[in-house]
Amino acid sequence: MFGDKMIRYANQFTRAVAVASLCLATMAVKADEIAIGASLPLSGSLAGFGAYQKWGYETAVNDINKAGGIKIGTTQYKVKLVIRDDKTDPNVTASNTETLISRDGVAGMLGSCTPALVNAGALVAERRRVPLVSGCNPLGAFRAIRQWKYAWVLFFDEADLGNAPFRMLADYQLQTNKKVSILSDNGPDGRVVGGEIWPRAVSKGGYSLVGQNAFPIDAQQFTTMISQAKADGADIALVDAIPPQAIAMRKQMESADFHPRLLVMEKGAEPEQFAKALGKLADGVLVGGYWDPSFPYPGAAELGKRFESEAHQTQSQHIADSYAAAQVLLDAIAQAGSLDHEKINQAIGKTNKSYVVGPVKFEADHTSRIPVAVMQWQNGKAVTVWPQDKANGKLLFPLPTAH
Repeated sequence: MFGDKMIRYANQFTRAVAVASLCLATMAVKADEIAIGASLPLSGSLAGFGAYQKWGYETAVNDINKAGGIKIGTTQYKVKLVIRDDKTDPNVTASNTETLISRDGVAGMLGSCTPALVNAGALVAERRRVPLVSGCNPLGAFRAIRQWKYAWVLFFDEADLGNAPFRMLADYQLQTNKKVSILSDNGPDGRVVGGEIWPRAVSKGGYSLVGQNAFPIDAQQFTTMISQAKADGADIALVDAIPPQAIAMRKQMESADFHPRLLVMEKGAEPEQFAKALGKLADGVLVGGYWDPSFPYPGAAELGKRFESEAHQTQSQHIADSYAAAQVLLDAIAQAGSLDHEKINQAIGKTNKSYVVGPVKFEADHTSRIPVAVMQWQNGKAVTVWPQDKANGKLLFPLPTAH
């Protein structure tokens, strides 16, 4: 009897939540607004990424609203972007996504940053059958979770990223002793890039892997593995770590007098906070990239200028994939001519258009690949140094010393 009552209450509660969610979505329409949501790392270790994404998402929404909004039927609606801080915590990302869907009644979601956060939100959106579009999530880590139906990602593929330094070495015929040391965190992308892709690229390129170390994502002391890389005579150091760890590691390399000829620091060396924290120590550090205002994509140059003018910071590639992800979602809502999640999702799948990051067309696995470039920090700016046809600066090689 008690079990039967609980089942009835549970069913009633489920129906009530569904009705409430529908009412919230309807309220957004009645108020001449369409709500879309985003859970972003505005605090915590990935706040540097979240700030760029916030600007990209907000700018895309502001632009469409300035143009009149989105027309559904005979009515023109303004778009309301609801952002919640996930504090760089996957559990909070999941909770925020649930809240944005059930309480805020969003028509669609925009993703967070890095596999741990994007995938956490995508799994909730998938369960709730609400479309989610994101950048900032390497494609292999996204594909590895499941066969997606409602989540879509436009970004680079880890295999392209891992092979890029070796292709650059070959293209420029750079001379090293071919000894490579890998230092990567044990997060999702660190395991893929540092544990699988880089070792394969080392072997394929005819290089010698003299050291391979993994560390927790919250580690702060790297002196032992740095000393080992130095003792092994590694001319090439490949690092995958989030910004605080990458910054600490670069400082500890200098303290240990370890000066590889080529230093790649994936993930952690992307945001401007890396260069600001390190000053001259950032010069010469390489990081995989996919966008620069100089690339021949529609609106690229203008977007970079707008960000630097408004934020008074050096532009980051993350303003581009976030701006494009928002545009893809907004275009899909317009194409669907409806707030129905299924119709919006189907429209996303039909995307075939050039955006600020280049052509976007989703494959059957819900990914759209952005070609990889190699960036290098030079005097506080990220300069594209490879491939040669996209380079807007000259490669610093070998890695400069700070003194």
